Amino acid sequence: MVAAARPRSGPAPDPDALRRDRKSDSAWTTLPSEGFTGPVPDWPLADGSDREADLWSVFWRKPQAVLWARNQQAFEVAMHVRCFAEAERLGASTSIRTLVRQQADALLLTIPAMHSARVRMASDELAPVRVAQRPAGPSRPSVRDRLRAVDGDG
Repeated sequence: MVAAARPRSGPAPDPDALRRDRKSDSAWTTLPSEGFTGPVPDWPLADGSDREADLWSVFWRKPQAVLWARNQQAFEVAMHVRCFAEAERLGASTSIRTLVRQQADALLLTIPAMHSARVRMASDELAPVRVAQRPAGPSRPSVRDRLRAVDGDG
């Protein structure tokens, strides 16, 4: 297989495609849909803010954190969190926002980056059960029913 000239050039790999060079599904890494359940690492950088601490916890519960823990990427994730916190500020520069997008790709946080690296999420088999168990909200009358309630002589 020849590598693309640039990242994201050409179509993304299809996990369901039949290929001669693929013997099994092992060419793809499947991440758990429930996310990373291991311990969240300690913040590795100096002087973390409250916002960085919040983001750090959120990012380490993502499914991609399984790979980060395996590859010991705490510093890379911390730098992404720090840049992310800076990029979300009002008036943040375009360059920091571009850097955050590039870091997100490197950490496999975007769908194109995941496809390019042959990483996919496991299907969430419990989603239909959770939806079925969700309590029914108050029913609202449809627009048609509301219009029927209006007297036409008014």
